[in-house]
Amino acid sequence: MSTQKIKAENRKITGRKVKALRSQGILPANIFGKKIKSVAIQVDYKDFEKVYHEVGETGIIEIILAKKTLPTLISNLQKDTVTGKIIHADFHSIDLKEKVTAKVPVEIKGESPAVKNGLGTAVQQLDEIEIEALPTDIPEKFVVDITSLENVDDGIYVKDIKFSKKIEVKEDLEKIVISVQPLQKEEVVVVAPKPEQEAQVEGETPKEEIPAEENKEETPKE
Repeated sequence: MSTQKIKAENRKITGRKVKALRSQGILPANIFGKKIKSVAIQVDYKDFEKVYHEVGETGIIEIILAKKTLPTLISNLQKDTVTGKIIHADFHSIDLKEKVTAKVPVEIKGESPAVKNGLGTAVQQLDEIEIEALPTDIPEKFVVDITSLENVDDGIYVKDIKFSKKIEVKEDLEKIVISVQPLQKEEVVVVAPKPEQEAQVEGETPKEEIPAEENKEETPKE
């Protein structure tokens, strides 16, 4: 498990005024834990973005605050509903010798034969798995190989994943991680032909049929 460091400062600005911080490239955040009261802090957004890209939400981030180094895990992230940009972060101060719970992301690997042969569609139903372990034993992700899914309704469950003995799985073992579901049939809409009278343009006066005899040209009189 990789560890990254990031410098932080105590934050005096709170509430709606934090928008001013964001406009300056500063990310408002909080740090909390068993041995520390919740403290409002702020970090450089670019520094946080770089660290977050490296460790995600399962890696240890050492927060350097007031000459103290605090090992933490990202507990929660708030994102802008429109842009998706991170606008606030919560850091959970931890003891490296005490177990913590964490949600580890699931990554899908390979191609299902059932999908390749056009029999169905692979649907991922679980994006992350909750576990308990020492902070240094938390994996970055769980990789699930789906090359064994050969038929429709085949699935991989939490119990099918090989976990390290160093972690305790808190998730329901009977939960489906990914399964092959049958293709949905496309509904064919049949449009009935309109009667001739309905095909007539609204407001148009129908042409009267002229009898054949009246339609003949008269022979000019000499």
